[in-house]
Amino acid sequence: MTVFACVLFLFSFNISAQEPDIAKGKSLFNANCAACHKVNKKLIGPAIRGVSAEHEKEWLYSWIRNSAAMIKSGDPDAIAVYEEYNKVAMNSFPQLSNEDIDNILAYSDYIPPKPAAVSTLSSNTEVTSSNSSNDIILILLSFVLIVLIILLVLINKTLKNLLLQNGLVIDEKNNKKGIPIGKAFIQNQFLVIVSVVILLLSSTYFAFQYMLQIGVDQGYMPIQPIHYSHKIHAGDNQIECQYCHSSANKSKHSGIPSLNVCMNCHENIAEYNGDEDLEKGYTRDFYTNEIKKLYKAVGWDENSQSYTGETEPVKWVRIHNLPDFVYFSHAQHVSVAGVDCQKCHGPVEEMEVLYQHSPLTMGWCLNCHKETNVKVKDNEYYTKIHEELSKKYGVEELTVAQMGGLECGKCHY
Repeated sequence: MTVFACVLFLFSFNISAQEPDIAKGKSLFNANCAACHKVNKKLIGPAIRGVSAEHEKEWLYSWIRNSAAMIKSGDPDAIAVYEEYNKVAMNSFPQLSNEDIDNILAYSDYIPPKPAAVSTLSSNTEVTSSNSSNDIILILLSFVLIVLIILLVLINKTLKNLLLQNGLVIDEKNNKKGIPIGKAFIQNQFLVIVSVVILLLSSTYFAFQYMLQIGVDQGYMPIQPIHYSHKIHAGDNQIECQYCHSSANKSKHSGIPSLNVCMNCHENIAEYNGDEDLEKGYTRDFYTNEIKKLYKAVGWDENSQSYTGETEPVKWVRIHNLPDFVYFSHAQHVSVAGVDCQKCHGPVEEMEVLYQHSPLTMGWCLNCHKETNVKVKDNEYYTKIHEELSKKYGVEELTVAQMGGLECGKCHY
C-alpha cells in the first residue's frame, strides 16, 4: 500500500538547507501517494497536510523507506501508526531520497493564495468596459437609424417625381392625368408572370429550407443535472470512450454509463485539482461540488468510505436521438467498421459541455456511406463478399454504398 508512504512523507517535513521544490513534490505525490492519501482529507490513509511537524525528519526518512523494519524493531511511533490504520502494511520506498521527501512535504503544506481581490478588480473592469462598449454601440445605431430615415425620405421624393414625369401616377394637386402604377403593372402580362414565378420559387425555397430543419438538433447543448466535463475525462485524463460507454462495441446503443462506473475512480477522487477556467466559472470548487452531487446520488459517505444505501436517481438529458423509424447499430460501426467516435460525435475530448456535433440527417449518413471505404483486411465478415463485389465494380476498395449501404432496408425496416 502507498498509503503510509505518503503520510510519512508529510511527517518528515522540516525546513532543509535547500529550498524544497513544490512542483517536483506534486509530481512525486501523484506518482507515489495519491492512490491512498489526500492532502487535506482522509482517504485510505490519513490526510497529510500539516503532519510534517509531528515527527523528526530522520524518523520519517526511515519510516518511508522501510516501515516494516521500524515496526519489527519495536519503534513506538511506528507501531502506533500501524495499529491506528488497522495494521495495513505500507509499501517501502527505498528509491526516494531525502530531497524527494522534503519536496513532497513542501507540496502537502503549500496553500496557494486566493485571487479574490484580483478577481473582483477584473470583474469591475470588465463591467466598466462592457458598459462603455454598449454606449458606443447605442450611439452608432442611433446615427445609422437617422441616416436611413433621411435616405428613405430622399428616395421616396425622387421616385415620386420620376413616376410623375412618366405619367405612371396621377398628380391630383396639379390635375395631371396618367395611368396609375398598379394598373400599369397589371396590364404588363410579362411582368406579372415573371413576378409570380419569382414569388412561387422563393416561397418554395424558404418553405423547403424551413422544413429541412424539423427534427435536426445539431448544436443541441442541454444542461445536465451533474456537470460532466468530457474535456477533463476524455481529453486531459485520456479515458477511452468505451470505458464508460462499454456497450457501444456490442449493442445497438452506446448506453448511458451507470454511476458505479463513475465511482470506480471517484471513490478515491473527491476533489478536483486540475486547471481552472475562471472566465467561464469552472473553478476547482465548482468541479468538487459536482463530485459531491455524484456522492449524494450513489449514497457514498466520504468519512466512512462506505455506501449508506440512500440513493437518488440522476435524470440525465438525452442529446443524440434518432427517429424511431431509423435503425442504427453502434456495434456495426464501432466493432465491424472501426469508425472512430469523433467521426459522428465530433471532438468530444475538447467539449466542456457535450453537444450534438453532427446533423445526423439521412443525407449526412448517405454521404458518409458514399465516401467511406470498408475496412476488409483481416475481417472474415467481408472477405467473400468483398472479392465478388470488387470484380463487379472493378475496384480494389469498396465503399459502404457499393456494398449495399444505400439500400432503404438497411436503415428503415
